[in-house]
Formats: sequence, structure tokens, C-alpha cells
Amino acid sequence: MALKALSLVPSALHLAEALRREAEANPPPVLSALPPRPRGAFGRLLALLDRLPRPAATLAAIALIGTAALAPDWFAARMEALSRAPEALWWIAGALLSLHCGARLQARAQAHERDLATIAAGAAEPPPEAETPAIAAPGPEPEVALATLSAGPNPALDAWRALRDAN
Repeated sequence: MALKALSLVPSALHLAEALRREAEANPPPVLSALPPRPRGAFGRLLALLDRLPRPAATLAAIALIGTAALAPDWFAARMEALSRAPEALWWIAGALLSLHCGARLQARAQAHERDLATIAAGAAEPPPEAETPAIAAPGPEPEVALATLSAGPNPALDAWRALRDAN
């Protein structure tokens, strides 16, 4: 079994190398479709401040572990003081942290959706060199094609409008 898996390694490496060369030669259209989004000084400052909590929390956790190892009595006194904090304070701190993380997640999701919409809007038009005879020629009956584009009678919409106007 192990020998069979080892025999697949060269072919997998060859495939990975071929995919890398292809990606370098023909970058995906998504990368070139998005214009860089300009940011002001205030936006850059907020982005910087938005990145600080995670490293600060990591360094604080490492400092707490080091303090617990080097000065256990000092650490125990601080932890006892924390245990005396009212439970409502912990609930408020958790709510604020949740709101911060939720807002950040939503902002990133909206930016991602905005980028996808920008890409989709650019991809909706065929390139000028594309052969599209169906779009250029309307077909044997252009009146039928135009009739599908014009709004005709809609009894359900008329009934809804009558109900809306009556109220």
C-alpha cells in the first residue's frame, strides 16, 4: 500500500507543476477584473486598528502563561480579582466582542459580494471578438421577439393595483 502511494508522488508533482505553469501563463480573469478600491487615511487607520485585537490577545495569553509560571502568587491574586467581577460584566464584554466580530464579518461578506457583483457585471457582456450570430440577427420573425419584450395585459397585477388603490 505504501509503495503504491509513493508511486503516485511523481505524477502528482508533475501535475502540480503543470497547473502552476498554466496559472502563471494565463491568470484567472477575476484578478484583472477588479479595480483596486481606493482607501482614505481614515479607512487605512481603521483597517490597522481592526487587525490589532488578534495579535494583542495572542501576546496577552502568552504573557499570562509566562506570568503564571514565573509569579504564581501574583497571578493567583489577579485571577481572584477577576473572579469577583459581576456576571453581568462578563455578559456585556461578550456581547461587545460578538458585535465587533459580527460587524467585521458582515463588512467582509458585503465587500466580497460587491466584488462578485462587479465581476458578474463585467462578465455579462460578451467580448467584441466573440461570434454571436444569434444576438446580431433577430431571426425570421422579429415581431415575435419584440412582442416578448413589451409588457402585455396582466390581470393579477391589475387586481393588485385595484386593491391597493381601494385601500
